[in-house]
Parts: sequence; C-alpha cells; structure tokens
Amino acid sequence: MSTTPNVPYRLEFSIEVPGTPDQVWQAIATAKGMSAWFLPTEMEEREGGSVHFSMGPEMGSDGHVTGWDPPRRLAYEEDWAALMGKEPDALSPLTSEFLVEARSGGTCVVHVTSSGFGTGADWEADFWEDMGVNWMPFFDHLRLYLTHFPDQEATHLEVTASRAGNADAFWAAMHDSLGLGAEGAAVDVRGSTGTVERVGERLMLVRLGAPVPGMLSLFAYDEGNDRTTVGVRAYVFSADAADYVRREEPAWRAWLEELDARAPATE
Repeated sequence: MSTTPNVPYRLEFSIEVPGTPDQVWQAIATAKGMSAWFLPTEMEEREGGSVHFSMGPEMGSDGHVTGWDPPRRLAYEEDWAALMGKEPDALSPLTSEFLVEARSGGTCVVHVTSSGFGTGADWEADFWEDMGVNWMPFFDHLRLYLTHFPDQEATHLEVTASRAGNADAFWAAMHDSLGLGAEGAAVDVRGSTGTVERVGERLMLVRLGAPVPGMLSLFAYDEGNDRTTVGVRAYVFSADAADYVRREEPAWRAWLEELDARAPATE
C-alpha cells in the first residue's frame, strides 16, 4: 500500500513518565538528556540550532530545531534525503514534535508526532511500519531513565552484528543463552545483574544494578533475505562507565558473532 503523493505519513503516540515538566524537558530537549535514552546526540539548544544523531560509525542524521518552547514543546527536522542518499528534493524532511503535558501526582504525558515523505512510493509503507517498531521502544528507555537516573549523563555501549538466519531463531538463542526472564525477573546478563523492565517482540530492556548501574537493551530484527541484525545497546551511569564499556564492548561483539541460532522447527 502506498500513501497519496505529497501527503506525509504520520506516526503519533503518547507516554506517561515521572517528573516535572522541567525534568522531562531536560531529558527530551538537551544533548545530555537525549543521549541518555536515545542515540548519542549533539544539539544546539535553541530554535534554529543544529541537531545530529549518531547512528553508528561514520553514520548519522543531521537536522535543525524548528520549535523551541521550554518546557512545553520541541520540534526538529532531519534531512533524510541526504541520509538515504537521495536527491535533496526527493524526500521531505522527517519532522518530530514533542509536547509535554503536566499531570497531577508528579508525572507528565509526552505526546510524540513524527511525519514526513509522502512520495507515494511503495517502500514508504514498510519504512513507516519499521519506524514505529524501532522508535517507540526508546520511550521505555525514557521512562526508565526519568524513574531511576534523572539528570545523569550516560556512557554508551552499542554493538550489532548482521547474521545469516531467522530473526526469531536468533532471538530465541539470545534469550536462552542469557537466561532472560519475564518482566520483573532478576537476571544475570554475562556478569551484570539487573531486573527485566520491558519485554517486547524480539526486544528486552533490563535495568542494570551491578557492577554498574544503567539500562541494557537486547534486540534482534529481520533485515530481509534471511538475514538478522542482533544487538545490544547500553546506557551506563557511573564513574566507572568508561572502563566498563572498554571491557564489555569487545566481549559482547564476540558473543554476538558466535551466537548459534538454528532455524525454528516447523510443524
């Protein structure tokens, strides 16, 4: 299915998080805050300021702030034509807007809208379906960050591997190998202890307690053509975080590369 040309796709959802509007604003509208639950971020914190989200080695998304009304509204645009290697006029910018609404009891609701493109091309439907699947779980990170690590600076660990094989089989192998449990379960993930906070489809979020506090996301997603990306993403909040990342990153990389997933049995 394709959208009508020149009518952008639109993704909207809301999430309730702990904190005052000012605390939520610091998490969603500053480089330090965004980096602590989303991607490593550079941001000039003003209307018209530049934005850069790091998506891995030598890959990132660039844009600028289009709306700045602390602590209520943030909006920005990203140049996805450049990111996807298309002509400047081939794609509209990808726009995102955050609205912060205070609630009683010390919480806020964050209303999130992302929209863009509208070329009418068939690939857009798949892109926006994936966009929702990949974008929304980060807001579980935001809730967990504001609950347990507000205003703290994160050190990142992120490792992925592209493997030949079935995504469900790889996720089952990750789940079984690490002894992951249901939400609320205590786990020991390769020597790091914590609690399972969220379980999704081929996705799990763990709050780490020791040896360093933080958040650990484990995931597997289907690339198509019988290939799967398996990965781990961690946000560590500790004076020892840099040492932890230097030690654990190569160990996680080796573990992902050696992960053994056999095709699931068929009836």
